[in-house]
Amino acid sequence: MAFINGIGLISPQKTAETKEFLAEAVEYTSDYLKCIEPGYRAYLDPIVSRRMSRLIKMGIAAARMSLADAGLSMPDAIITGTGLGSVMDTEKLLDSLSHEERFLNPTPFIQSTYNTISSQVAINLKCHNYNSTYVHRSFSFESGLIDALLQMEEGTASDLLVGGIDEMTDNHLRITRRIGQWKMEPVNNMQLLSCHTPGALAGEGAAFFVLGREKTPSTYAELPDVRTSINLNGSYKAGQVLDGFLGANGLTVRDIDLVILGINGDCNHDPLYREFAETHFPGKALAWYKHLCGEYYTATGFGLYVAAGVLKNRVYPSFLHFNDVVPSGIKNILLYNHYRNVNHSFLLVRAV
Repeated sequence: MAFINGIGLISPQKTAETKEFLAEAVEYTSDYLKCIEPGYRAYLDPIVSRRMSRLIKMGIAAARMSLADAGLSMPDAIITGTGLGSVMDTEKLLDSLSHEERFLNPTPFIQSTYNTISSQVAINLKCHNYNSTYVHRSFSFESGLIDALLQMEEGTASDLLVGGIDEMTDNHLRITRRIGQWKMEPVNNMQLLSCHTPGALAGEGAAFFVLGREKTPSTYAELPDVRTSINLNGSYKAGQVLDGFLGANGLTVRDIDLVILGINGDCNHDPLYREFAETHFPGKALAWYKHLCGEYYTATGFGLYVAAGVLKNRVYPSFLHFNDVVPSGIKNILLYNHYRNVNHSFLLVRAV
């Protein structure tokens, strides 16, 4: 069990510009949703940042936002999840290798490694504590959360900085479109449900959370548990995993007030979410969020921001509604996500 004591989020919404929780939804008609980045001078030395990639700057800024939000100067651990790492630097490195491998710039090579983000955050904060990066595709962020919860349970850390970050590039979008991962044409994110075509709406984002063992004045919500499940050869049974997950936390489906689904506009995989909700949560309030941030490996970070924001601010914006049910009060939120029916994850978020 952990308390979410601070949040820093850079996303396609105006989350980096204001602390107000989703006052409006930014509308796009594009191939993918690109982050609205803040002015980095408030977080980074301009001279040092010149050699940093866009992803690293986003990571450091989001991490510093979350620490400032929590009123914390130094975390006991830094844990980062990323599905792709610095794609832009990797592309620069590979492009330079194609030019007879002469006069190679070492910076893209150094920054192309997955753990660069977590390391650069630590260097910026001068933090010499536990530092780890998880690269588990769409389980990357969840793996980081599980690590943090285990460390709190063991008593090895009290305040941890946990983040999920991924970027999108035009080249990566073009390549992965060929396997049907993304929409083939630009779509309007606020009309995503009416676009009945294969592929998700791509996105990106950097989300960092300060998780603590103790409740503080800045606390958003409680994060009691996180669970992941892999669907191999049809072995995944949603009902069994759900019942076991809720039962381990002393709950049943009747205790869940709001279910936040990872619906991303892919007509091949969104029906799984609808089947899950209709089977296990009939008549319950349903929400969605990926029309605001797009799909990427660590998009659950944006979903956790939504759940924590709903509980702390006691508001439930209409553009999050997936059905017409509006709960009279929200105490327990279940965040359910799956990646192409392979990696399934459950996050339980509770009001404090």
